[in-house]
Amino acid sequence: MKIGIIGAMEEEVRLLIDEMKEKKESQIAGMTFYEGSLRKKNTVIVQSGIGKVNMAVCTQILIDRFDVTHLINTGVAGGLYKDIEVGDIVISSDALQHDMDATGFGYDPGVIPRMETSVFQADKEMIKTAREVCREVNPDIQCFVGRVVSGDQFISDNEKKHQLISNFDGYCAEMEGAAMAQAAYLNQVPFLILRAISDKADQEAAGSYEEFEKMAIQHIVRLVLGILDKE
Repeated sequence: MKIGIIGAMEEEVRLLIDEMKEKKESQIAGMTFYEGSLRKKNTVIVQSGIGKVNMAVCTQILIDRFDVTHLINTGVAGGLYKDIEVGDIVISSDALQHDMDATGFGYDPGVIPRMETSVFQADKEMIKTAREVCREVNPDIQCFVGRVVSGDQFISDNEKKHQLISNFDGYCAEMEGAAMAQAAYLNQVPFLILRAISDKADQEAAGSYEEFEKMAIQHIVRLVLGILDKE
């Protein structure tokens, strides 16, 4: 097993990189890949950069150059589902791109033309492990399994938020996960997206994000390390 761990931002992966043993660095496509041992697991950690294109490029490099067997995307997101609070965690059941729009050709919103599916399923065993671990390492918060919806947008208004809920049944909204999911699907690599909720994806989102980002990242780091301890 060789696990690729991707975070879009430096603060989402820094604590994990600091924990890594015997690490060596590789610079590819403007990204720094850290290969080594994390909790005695063969691991590659990388900051992809923000947005779906960065994430897709990063994922393909992990698969082609580092031969990862499993993928985890870790980070923060805006909460959509009504019972989710800031600090809670969403484990992906699946993921889709909410800003894919070929409705002019008769497709439903979110559907990628000429693909067998536009909803990419996370690995069931990885979901099960993450759910069990989250209850152990983060007993003070709620943990949900649900759909991650991704787009090259920071969601910060109620109208858009409710559109993502009604159109896609999204549990959380962010800017990268579904791109990793699609690349993993095309390469037949099992994946999981983990998102700590930093804001409610509403008019207060920008301020909430600044205030609660560090707390959310602490929860997600505990979860990632706990998953590696279990695997």
